[in-house]
This record gives sequence, structure tokens and C-alpha cells, in this order.
Amino acid sequence: MATQFATLGGGCFWCIEAAFNTVKGVIKATSGYTGGEPETADYKTVCSGTTGHVEVVQIEFDPELISYEQLLVMFFKLHDPTQLNKQGNDLGTQYRGAIFYHNDEQQLQAKAMIDLLKEQQVFEQEIVTAVEPLTEFYPAEDYHQGYFLENPDQAYCAMVVSPKYEKFRALFSEQLKS
Repeated sequence: MATQFATLGGGCFWCIEAAFNTVKGVIKATSGYTGGEPETADYKTVCSGTTGHVEVVQIEFDPELISYEQLLVMFFKLHDPTQLNKQGNDLGTQYRGAIFYHNDEQQLQAKAMIDLLKEQQVFEQEIVTAVEPLTEFYPAEDYHQGYFLENPDQAYCAMVVSPKYEKFRALFSEQLKS
């Protein structure tokens, strides 16, 4: 089995990571950072909004079980692609919506998905989710991995992550691991 990778930024990585780790065909979703320098790839520094990093999730997946396009469909249900440099109450360039492609095919598929969503007028406002090449992925600190599932009663998780996670599970129930 030759796995592939997708790297997606859609606000706080806790929700994106938790959701994708439940999907059939996803081997592992890992919270992390991309876009800045290695020495600034840590949570406290990234939260300053001055590093160039984006909070992302890197998804290792089996393309025989789930396609990159299917992952993109799910991603556009998990984040609001019309919000520039924010997602909900999370403000700053580190929370911007972005698809970081690993190869030319992913770039084409990401742009085609955005064009289709625009054509179908799925969103009332302009889609601002960026499509950019992945430069380097830096895994987040260990305590961020699986954070939501380990801390569902933490205030932010209960109020912000949980409703998005439950909506995702309802929308894609047929595509989730048992």
C-alpha cells in the first residue's frame, strides 16, 4: 500500500485532526505547522501570529480507500472557506484556510474543487481558502496530538470543537471507521 499525504489548514488544528482521524482510509492525521521557519514551529510562538506558520493537519491516507478529492470535500465542510485569516473566534494568519499541495495533481484538484464550489455558488461569500505548495511540515507538540478526544470537556473543545466534530460525524457517517 502506497500512502499519500494531504496538508490542510482550517483554523484550530484540534477539530480538523480529530475529524480526519475517524475517516476510513486515513492512516493518521497529525496536527502541526507549516509556512514559517523551523525555529518558530512551536505553539506559543505560532500563536503570536508573527511567524508565517499556519496551524495545519497533515493527513496520511490510503488512496485506494479514500481519494484526495473526498478529503477536500470533507475539508470544505469542516472550515469556513470565506473567512480570511480567521475561523470563528480564532483570529490571525495562523488560522487561515489553506490547502498545501504535495504535487501538481493535488494543486489541480484543489483549484478544481474551489472552482466547482464557486460555480455551484455553495457559499454566499467569496472563497478565500488559499492553495499553496507545501514547503515543510513540522509536527505540533505531543500534547496537541489527539487533544480534542482526550479533553472533550475543556471549555474551548466543548463550545467550539465539539459542535463541528459532531456535525462532521453526522454528515460523513458512512465514511467513518467503526
